[in-house]
Amino acid sequence: MCGIVGYAGGREAEPILVGGLRRLEYRGYDSAGLATITGPGDVHLRRRSGRLATLVDHLRERPAPGCVGISHTRWATHGPATDANAHPHLSSCGRVAVVHNGVIENYDSLKRHLQADGVEFHSDTDTEVIAHLLGRHFDGDLLEAVRRTLPLLKGTYGLAAVSPDDPQTVVGARLGSPLVLGVGAGEHFLASDPGALVGYTSDVVYLQDHQMCRITADDWDIFDRELSKVTASVHQVEWAEEDAGKGDFEHHMLKEIHEQPETLANTMRGRLSDADASAHFGGLNVDPQQLRRAKRIILTACGTSYHAAQVGEYLIEEFAQVPVEVEYASEFRYRNPPIDHDTIVIAISQSGETADTLAAVRESKRKGHMTLAICNVVGSSIARESDGGMYLHAGPEIGVASTKAFTSQVLTLAMFALHLGRLRNMSALQGARMIAEMRALPDHVREALGCDADARRIAEKYAHCTSFLYLGRQYLYPVALEGALKLKEISYAHAEGYPAAEMKHGPIALVDANTPSVFLALKGAIHEKAMSNLEEVKARRGPVIAVATAGDDVVARKADEVLYVPDVPDYLQPLVAVIPLQLLAYHVARLRGCDVDKPRNLAKSVTVE
Repeated sequence: MCGIVGYAGGREAEPILVGGLRRLEYRGYDSAGLATITGPGDVHLRRRSGRLATLVDHLRERPAPGCVGISHTRWATHGPATDANAHPHLSSCGRVAVVHNGVIENYDSLKRHLQADGVEFHSDTDTEVIAHLLGRHFDGDLLEAVRRTLPLLKGTYGLAAVSPDDPQTVVGARLGSPLVLGVGAGEHFLASDPGALVGYTSDVVYLQDHQMCRITADDWDIFDRELSKVTASVHQVEWAEEDAGKGDFEHHMLKEIHEQPETLANTMRGRLSDADASAHFGGLNVDPQQLRRAKRIILTACGTSYHAAQVGEYLIEEFAQVPVEVEYASEFRYRNPPIDHDTIVIAISQSGETADTLAAVRESKRKGHMTLAICNVVGSSIARESDGGMYLHAGPEIGVASTKAFTSQVLTLAMFALHLGRLRNMSALQGARMIAEMRALPDHVREALGCDADARRIAEKYAHCTSFLYLGRQYLYPVALEGALKLKEISYAHAEGYPAAEMKHGPIALVDANTPSVFLALKGAIHEKAMSNLEEVKARRGPVIAVATAGDDVVARKADEVLYVPDVPDYLQPLVAVIPLQLLAYHVARLRGCDVDKPRNLAKSVTVE
């Protein structure tokens, strides 16, 4: 979603602000801008629609001097991507500039009230009302102006503001949209994502909802809504600067696909116990007896994380014998389902900032349910607000389309199923066998990556197609959904995932010579059933791209194209089967000339509803 970077220090702010925004480009945006301060009365505002490179070109012509400033990449919500709608926005008096993530739900009534008082608006955004309100409340103390403005706002915000009449200060505030303070030596930072600060500082403070902060070159403070100072902990950011680069790969997404053997090894590291034939999680914070008593588990997530949760449903029910429901967080937060006290809610989010998933966590906790999190970003909102949880340790995922986070989520859920199963009815022998199978996964995934050249060749044959069907059964049905989502996200081709047996209940009407069907036809308990479904498509002259177990000649004789993966147990098949689907989507998108890492209209972290 939108990105914020702020700076106060002894260096020129412009290159630091731009550098931070570059690290946030992966989040998705359609315009960019910044404002710097050089002293009383001097605000240097620069804004451009389009990519950050357009703003950089503008800055070459009109540099923005000053050692204090704020910057922003905007993902349009109110009004299209134009220069006028780009952030920062200035108050009518010109004394305050503000950038803002989130949505101000009562902006329309606030705008009408301000217009009735003669305030002229120059954008379509909800953010501009914040700028004008700050200007009205500003009397030389920017922090006080923010404090007086916030109670008037209904909705969500992560914001940063500067003023030429308080020229050494950047003020930030947060409610429902992330904001992090970076601690340096003789300089301090603000950002919506700690990834923006990599290379500048590794010490960060995460703001909580209803908190404000003030940074100058020499100091930083956190305040509550009454302006009382709050004691805050400084955390270490785990990511190194090189983690955010592309390495030898053309795109972040391709790099992240190929990182999966290592990220899966990192996800398992220190968690598999031979002595107990089980898995252990240091941050789970749940009494084993409470896990044993659990009568139901609800997994809630959005997008790719939702597909990982669907795999998790199969895993937990099979190995722990606990009923599981998977809920879209955007729906779960507004429902009022009957949930008994022996239910555990697990929220899954790569970023840990997904707005709907965070709201689902809060609703669950409000009703007194044990709530756990599976996240990748340490210190993220969902991780902090849950009762306990499990980190992925997958490292930064820059490509908007999630790849390595998905496989790490699935593996984490498999380890949780093992942990829960061993607390209940799973034998030590079965637990030991699962541990051995999981430890072999990185090598199996590395082998699956060997299909890259075949995926590229198949993509060349079918990249012109406008519609694809993805089909799988049991553990591979959620993988079909995920494969279709990957193709949609980055190539803009229409794709749908279905349980393979559901084809004849409607979707088979779509099959024709120009609609490839991607079949997940790995060996397993119902392999013959999947092959029958494949035959139904072939009988109607539909092209078939199959993902099959290495050595399966039967699939090779029936499908038009085959991508082979290693033979693994059924419950681990999603982790190898998804690899060729990720590569196929990548190569189709590349051949169609799409921006693989920053697909149109999408954002990496969805922090608005």
